[in-house]
Amino acid sequence: MRPRVGFLGTGWIGRHRMEVMLATGAIEAVAFADPSPDCAEQARTLAPEAAQVDGLDALLALGLDGIVIATPSAMHADQSIRALDAGVAVFCQKPLGRTAAEVEAVISAARTADRLLGVDLSYRHTEGMRGIAELVRSGALGHVFAVDLVFHNAYGPDKPWFYDPAQSDGGCVIDLGVHLVDLALWTLGFPAVQDVHASLCAQGQPLGVMQVEDYASAAFRAGDADVRLACSWRVHAGTDAEIAAVFYGTEGGAALRNVGGSFYDFVAERFAGTSKTLLASPPDAWGGRAAAAWAEQLARSARFDAEAEHFARSAEVLDRIYGR
Repeated sequence: MRPRVGFLGTGWIGRHRMEVMLATGAIEAVAFADPSPDCAEQARTLAPEAAQVDGLDALLALGLDGIVIATPSAMHADQSIRALDAGVAVFCQKPLGRTAAEVEAVISAARTADRLLGVDLSYRHTEGMRGIAELVRSGALGHVFAVDLVFHNAYGPDKPWFYDPAQSDGGCVIDLGVHLVDLALWTLGFPAVQDVHASLCAQGQPLGVMQVEDYASAAFRAGDADVRLACSWRVHAGTDAEIAAVFYGTEGGAALRNVGGSFYDFVAERFAGTSKTLLASPPDAWGGRAAAAWAEQLARSARFDAEAEHFARSAEVLDRIYGR
């Protein structure tokens, strides 16, 4: 019997993750909840037999095996913990929590309940990053001593809660930088982090009261590699987006970069001196792979996976970037 899954939040991301999970054939969509009639109606087209219910409590009352959470960031930790305490496995949009303490609390709840916990850290699942991670971990690049990370978005979020510190607890770092920090730590094997330094600003000025950053730069030491990152909303970059993760080693280098300002198309290359070797190129339907992998894992076992412990490592770095 397939796991019975509910969907809390069916905006664009929530619907897309529902679609890719259902396409695996691994799970059954039992119910969904969303306060927006338009979002709910679009979700119904994907899962016509699923019941529309009113919120998290109504979903948990159905005795689900799993729940997919795609709500505003401020709700993620509390909703995840409530689901896990009810014995329901969780797949949550990033960030899992606004602070490391919130993330640790969710992981603790998953561990106590012995239930699967997943987070939508989707860039790990690009073909390019898979290839780069293999090169780094195999030692093919030698000693990786530096990592450069960039995520500039010419637009920025379209929902007001992103700009409210009480709800988001941060701006472009917690929205975009979380992916960058995760890519570096995941690729390097989650080494210890030290010497975190950062500069955050809004509209080119130091942050004021009740503001979130729209530009940030940071540097830290991950194991014995120097990591630098920059991320932004609404920056004048001359393109829709600039996204890159570059790893420099003593025996070679490798980079993932977006193509032509795209948010979805990436090229990965391996470097040796002045030469390049292609590792991956479009098309690559990577966006829903984290969700699909969680659905397939849930179908095999709903039990806690110790890999979830690593979600706290990126959250700890973000706390230090924010000076918490």
